[in-house]
Amino acid sequence: MFSDHGHVTFLGAGPGDPGLLTLRAVEALAAADVLVAEERVLDVVRAHARAGADMPQLSTDEASTPVETRRIGDAANLVMGAARAGKRVVRAVQGDPGLDSEAVREMLACAAEGVTFEVVPGIAEAVGVPAYAGVPLRDEAGADVRFVDARTATDRCWTELGASDGTVVVSTSLDQAAATAGELVAAGRKPDTPMTLTVAGTTTRQRTWDATLGTVAQVLKQAKVLPSPEGGRPVIAVVGEHCAPARRDQLSWFESKPLFGWKVLVPRTKEQAASLSDQLRSYGAVPHEVPTIAVEPPRTPQQMERAVKGLVTGRYEWIAFTSVNAVKAVREKFEEYGLDARAFAGIKVAAVGEQTADALIAFGVKPDLVPSGEQSAAGLLDDWPPYDPVFDPIDRVFLPRADIATETLVAGLIELGWEVDDVTAYRTVRASPPPAETREAIKGGGFDAVMFTSSSTVRNLVGIAGKPHNVTVIACIGPATAKTAEEHGLRVDVMAPEPSVHKLAEALAAFGAERRMAALEAGESVARPSERRPGARRRRAASSS
Repeated sequence: MFSDHGHVTFLGAGPGDPGLLTLRAVEALAAADVLVAEERVLDVVRAHARAGADMPQLSTDEASTPVETRRIGDAANLVMGAARAGKRVVRAVQGDPGLDSEAVREMLACAAEGVTFEVVPGIAEAVGVPAYAGVPLRDEAGADVRFVDARTATDRCWTELGASDGTVVVSTSLDQAAATAGELVAAGRKPDTPMTLTVAGTTTRQRTWDATLGTVAQVLKQAKVLPSPEGGRPVIAVVGEHCAPARRDQLSWFESKPLFGWKVLVPRTKEQAASLSDQLRSYGAVPHEVPTIAVEPPRTPQQMERAVKGLVTGRYEWIAFTSVNAVKAVREKFEEYGLDARAFAGIKVAAVGEQTADALIAFGVKPDLVPSGEQSAAGLLDDWPPYDPVFDPIDRVFLPRADIATETLVAGLIELGWEVDDVTAYRTVRASPPPAETREAIKGGGFDAVMFTSSSTVRNLVGIAGKPHNVTVIACIGPATAKTAEEHGLRVDVMAPEPSVHKLAEALAAFGAERRMAALEAGESVARPSERRPGARRRRAASSS
């Protein structure tokens, strides 16, 4: 009976943070032939989908039917159609599928047709959002916790909630929050009962307001959140004396991250920016990667080809890598010739910078020399041994590098007695301009910070996108980069204590933490740099409501 049918996994995508997907959810997504996901969770799940998986769009073109109804019906048809065709289907929903009435209806349809299915639970919004807002649902007294959807709650439900002293977690909307509070007061809850409201929970757009049942309308009005045309946005409200709202200043771990909600421009290629962007996300930032440099092969590859063959034939004592791109260029040549890391046997390897060393290790090569001090050509020369004809059988160094690299390392090695094959392994060219929206955000103050990791990133970003707005925090990796930024009329706010992109991110986070603390000590609301520009507060109120 079951052999002709596929399999359906009903998967909870959680409340919004992609990191809250379970391990089982990731496994199911990696094995799916078809992924049917609501638009609001698609970005959370598709990154884990198998390459080549079908991701049909939920139709919204039947004008006579409400959009949500069309999507639900369309999703059910897509799920059952793919299952009947013998496909492995993942049906992803917000929160937990067990709390989604339409997902339950689709489960029953699978059961009726003999389609096997499984349920992968997800973190429900009503549980995950308060946790990210710093609002525990129970205290030492261990009161009851009740969950209710204000849209479907009956009079009897409100009466029971009003008679209880337990914690109430309400799914509602911004413009209905005051009405929800009114229902609870009318049912018997005291107007001074604490209440928190959280919008866009577990994402970097999250915002939480503290109020009481009697003051929530005033709090939202004073915050310029309401009235708003986007007042229908969903919120999670937590009501009760036992949910510790008074301790949110101690427990609000997510919104108090040093760069929470900061939109940070990272002017590097996506490949180079991956670990840096992950680090920025850990500080609560929203990294936006804008390539400023494109890497291309050398115009004449013969020199590089001779040098790589020389590695194999024993021409070199040393090879020195000064960038990840140099490692990549040599590795690509190796793969072209069918070589691997064993070709480095008997050759000493030097690397400048942690990321360059990591790239070599990923290739299977452990560097023999990494500067003990400054991670630069000068730092490498400080530790490089002079040529000794007694101990060094070969006096030649292979230096694969960019076409625009400085002569510092070559001159220094020659001074130490070495012969250097200075080979152009790759060319760096200015990248294409980013989309108009990104250029406008850069010039108009839409970014909270820009991280410059070299002088060329300064020159190229200004050249392809324009000069960052003066409210934008400028962070530079070192003195030379800072000098270039200042020459372009930029105010440098942050500089890394040592030339490392990760130290630069740490320095930016420390700057954000100090800025946040200063605002709190002054009794001011914590605002991102982009919110300080003219007109930003009006836009902020509209976007966060």
